[in-house]
Amino acid sequence: MAGIETVKQESVGMDAPIRSRAVRGRVPGAALGLLLAASTASAQVTVNDAWVRASVPAQKTSGAYMTITSRNAARLVGASSQVAAAAEIHETRFQNDIARMRPVLAIALPAGRPVQLKPGGYHLMLLDLKRQLKAGEMVPIVLQVEDASGKPVNVAVSARVAGAASGATPHAEHPAHGH
Repeated sequence: MAGIETVKQESVGMDAPIRSRAVRGRVPGAALGLLLAASTASAQVTVNDAWVRASVPAQKTSGAYMTITSRNAARLVGASSQVAAAAEIHETRFQNDIARMRPVLAIALPAGRPVQLKPGGYHLMLLDLKRQLKAGEMVPIVLQVEDASGKPVNVAVSARVAGAASGATPHAEHPAHGH
């Protein structure tokens, strides 16, 4: 995959996305400042065409796919979703016509260049699903992105569940590696 590189992950805070609460119709000055800072940071990263593969009952994994564009150089360093106990960044590589999948620590997000997470390439694995994912529903995902200065930014994504649940997810392409 040209233009996409894997990079070493550094320690990143996994704080929940910032939410604001109006107080008598007003947002206090400090809260407004935090809200505007969060909006500015998340506006630097856009996500398009986010989807998650449907699952069958008792299935424990699924893949999440999307196109991520960062206005400035950044790195995707993690993800989480309330529908799974864990989420990991994975890469599928073909060697001698055999697909092999492995977790990666981070994916570079070059400034202004879309990076695709797609079947057969980089993607997110949702591990230890808490329930079946049914076609048509929306799944919340929080991407943990680190900007060039090392500052963590959470980006909220709503991904539509799509595809026939065949029991085969991208995770089925390789042997287990400790999940």
